[in-house]
Amino acid sequence: MKSASATTAPNNLNRVFLGIGGNLGDRIGNLRRAVELIGLHIGRIEKVSSVYLSEPWGFTHAKYFTNIVAEIYTSFSVDEVLTKAFEIEAELKRTRSGRGYEGRTMDIDILFFNNEILNTERLVVPHPHICQRKFVLLPMAEIAADFVHPQNGKTMQQLAEICPDNGRIRKLSSM
Repeated sequence: MKSASATTAPNNLNRVFLGIGGNLGDRIGNLRRAVELIGLHIGRIEKVSSVYLSEPWGFTHAKYFTNIVAEIYTSFSVDEVLTKAFEIEAELKRTRSGRGYEGRTMDIDILFFNNEILNTERLVVPHPHICQRKFVLLPMAEIAADFVHPQNGKTMQQLAEICPDNGRIRKLSSM
């Protein structure tokens, strides 16, 4: 299901957008370390958005999240990227209780993989909640405003402008 070259990285590499965030521990340090580990273990970092501070989405927690979006080029398959993302989360002390949304040191989501549409037991791509999350859409629009969502045909900029998310979010700084 590879897409046209406009959304695939050079040399037949895959163009991947990752949502990266967390609200526990050294939030900025964890983001920096996650980007470093992604560059070492998953692929070449092409762009990284500014850091956005946002209130938790889907649950209540005292600590706000720091979030970024990174664009990478990789030779790995989507399943390999997912496995490596889980390994990075574990290295950054992510624990999963299985109880739904909760505070965490690190969360790495595959937002887009080229412009493929996937629905497996392990993964849904594009990420199913992108259009409802400003903490994903704002950093995504910052680094790839014209990237088109393969299911609804809207650009990231258009989606950010119409997003119904009313959660508090603000841009902090560049990575």
